[in-house]
Formats: sequence, structure tokens, C-alpha cells
Amino acid sequence: MNAIVPTLRIRDHEAAKKFYVEGLGFQVDFEWRHEPGFPVFMQVSRDGMRLYLTEHPDDCDGPGLVYLYVPDVDAWQRELLGRGVLADAPPQDQPWGNRELQLTDPDGNRIRICTVKGG
Repeated sequence: MNAIVPTLRIRDHEAAKKFYVEGLGFQVDFEWRHEPGFPVFMQVSRDGMRLYLTEHPDDCDGPGLVYLYVPDVDAWQRELLGRGVLADAPPQDQPWGNRELQLTDPDGNRIRICTVKGG
């Protein structure tokens, strides 16, 4: 299997879990700590897309930016609105060929949900 899994720095795994699971419709695949009270490393996924979310300060700096390519960004926008999640701006056509919307998670990470125009 070949895969690239972006890693985003989080500071409060409960707030991140609420945003990604309740807000964006991802599921938690696993949460791991070295021992109770230690920082969390977790994986969330949806529709074949995976993200690592980490409280470990040495894993990566933040905030970050990831692009999630989906078949219909406008359908995602409707779903997100139904979940009470507001994008930073509604879907917009970009000159580089994407139709995209941007969200910002509780830790300032930017999530751009995109559909390739004509694709």
C-alpha cells in the first residue's frame, strides 16, 4: 500500500476530535498515548482520506494546511452546514483549477476541501 498521511499539530485532542468527528464527519481509527496523561497521537479517516492529529510537540509545528480532494465540494458544504460547521468562505472557483472552501480547526490548522473543476 502506498499512502501519504498528513500530520497536524493539535493542542486539545477533545476539541480536535469534536471538530473532525462531529463537525467534518471523520471517524477516529485510533488514539494512542505512551501512558495516561501523556499527549495523544490519533488517526481520523473518512472516505479513504486519513489524517494524523498529534499533541506531541516534537512531531510537527503548527498550524498546518492540508487539501482534501472530494468529488463534490458543494455537497460537502451542504453537509457541513447541516452539522453547524461554517467555512471561512463558501466554495469558490480558483484560477488554478480547484473549486474549494477553507475551514480552520480549533488549533488554527487550515483544511481546504477541493473539487477539481471539470474533473
